[in-house]
Parts: sequence; structure tokens; C-alpha cells
Amino acid sequence: MECAAVYSGDYMNAVEHNEYSRIKLFMALSRTPHGLLDMCTPLLAALLWLGHLPGPQVILKGMIAAFAGYTAVYALNDIVDYQNDKKKISQVGFHRDTDYLDATYLRHPLARGYLSMSEAVAWAGGWMIVSLLSAYILNPVCALILVGGCILEFLYCSLLQVSHLRTLVSGIVKTLGGLAAVFAVDASPAPHLLLLIFFWLFFWEIGGQNVPADWHDIEEDIAAQARTVPVSLGPKIASAIVLATLCASLLLSGVLFQVAPLQLPFPLYLVTLVVGVYLLILPALRLFQTKDRDEASTLFNRASYYPCILLIFVLSGLAW
Repeated sequence: MECAAVYSGDYMNAVEHNEYSRIKLFMALSRTPHGLLDMCTPLLAALLWLGHLPGPQVILKGMIAAFAGYTAVYALNDIVDYQNDKKKISQVGFHRDTDYLDATYLRHPLARGYLSMSEAVAWAGGWMIVSLLSAYILNPVCALILVGGCILEFLYCSLLQVSHLRTLVSGIVKTLGGLAAVFAVDASPAPHLLLLIFFWLFFWEIGGQNVPADWHDIEEDIAAQARTVPVSLGPKIASAIVLATLCASLLLSGVLFQVAPLQLPFPLYLVTLVVGVYLLILPALRLFQTKDRDEASTLFNRASYYPCILLIFVLSGLAW
């Protein structure tokens, strides 16, 4: 409780000195820096699928749908987890991690009382409407995928104290942006290539995002009796899962970049694999060796940039 109080006092002092604006509280609720990185995934999937850039209107509508969708879903996570987050804060507080991506502004501003529930719901609901309309214009299937993602996100949060298998739900949710992008540019996508994209992103999310993020919060989760992979299975098995899933993701990326319509020049193809090793495998190996929370945070941060870096190389390939 003392930790939370100190954190709150520091933060309120920052607000008094105008270092944080109200909009930044909403951006913290939606984890906007992370959401902006996540936006690279749909564009990357669309480029791989088409082999070239979509039309300007598709890009614009897609970016609006993606930004609004990620903004709404991340906020939904904090809304649904409101009681659990308040419980964690009251028991052990939260770590002040300036180098942790999801703590760029402030973690859980709703549970900390800096935003009201009505403000959070209005913020998430407004962006959800924008995303749904934009997605529907692109393809009604995209809107259905978004609705499905919201339902799965609610399920994921509800399973916090039920089962560590919730990580599988998180894996599915994180693939939906890429899958929606495919349907935005192709009304009848080939199932085998769609499955390849699905499992590539699915394993990346579990090994590079979900389990490391839960590892970062392991002390709070133990106090709250949460059932996450690191808490339920222990560091040894959790680190093995991280390494195995990221190896699977990297191998699938190697196949995907060979069979997708967008064909990179061989030097760039090799670079994408090297980037995967650097951002995913090397930090996963360090986590496997050390079982250290800081290494989990490093892995989470690096893995978050993975789709963005790949997008840069894919765009470079188009101009090759």
C-alpha cells in the first residue's frame, strides 16, 4: 500500500507541474505507444498478402480502423480488470519501470483513480464505434473480427484467477489485427496462408508478449492469486514455453516470407531472420538462463518492436 501511495504522490506532483495532460491519462489507459507499434502488424500482413501496397483509401481506412481498434481494446482490458488492478495496487502497488513499454505514461490510470469509470467507458466506446464503422466499410468480416476480439478480450480478463490457459486466448486476440487486414484486401483469402499468418503471430504473442508481461507482474499476480503462466507453472517451464514459442514463430516467419506473394530480395529475407534472432531468440535465451524479471521486461520491449522492424524491411523490399 505504501508503494502505491508513493507512486500516486509522485504522479500527482507531476500532474500539478503540467508534465502530464488529461489526454496522456487516456493514452496511458489505451497504452498508446504499444498500440502504435501494434498497428504495424495489420499493414505488414496486408503487404505480405498482396505483394504490393494497397490503395490509398484502403490504407487510410485501415489505419483508422487499426488505431481505433487497438485504442479501444487496450482500454477495455483495464476496464474489465478494474477490480483486479485495484486489488493489486492495494496489496503491493506496482513497480515503477521507466524502461517498460507499457509504463511509458502511467500504468492502470483507471484503477489508480486518475480517470473515472464513465470516462474510461466513453473513451473506449467512442473509439470502438470508429473502429467498427471503418472496419465495416473495408469488409463486414473485419467488423465481425473486431467484435470477436472484444469478446475474447473480455474472456481473457475474466480468466485471470481461473486458468493460465488464458494465454491461448491472448494469442488468438493478437492475431486478429493481422487477419482482419488480410480480409480488408482479399475477400476470399487462401486458408493455408491465413493459417500460416495466424500461427506466426499466435506464437509471437505468447512467447514475446503475454508470458513476459505476466512475468513482469509476477509479484502482484502472486499476491492477487492470479493464474498466469509464470505463477502457475513456475519460471522454469514458463521460460521454456517462451523460448519454444518464439523459435516456432521465427521458423514460421521464415516459411511465410518465402511463400507469401510479397517476395523479398534474398539479402533482406536473411535480415528479417537475423532481426528475429536479435529481438526474440537472444532475449528469450537470456530469460531461459536467468529466470530474471528484468530479462522478461527486456524481451517484452524488444518483441513489441518486431512487427515494426519487419514492416520497415518489407517496405524497403518494395523499393528494392
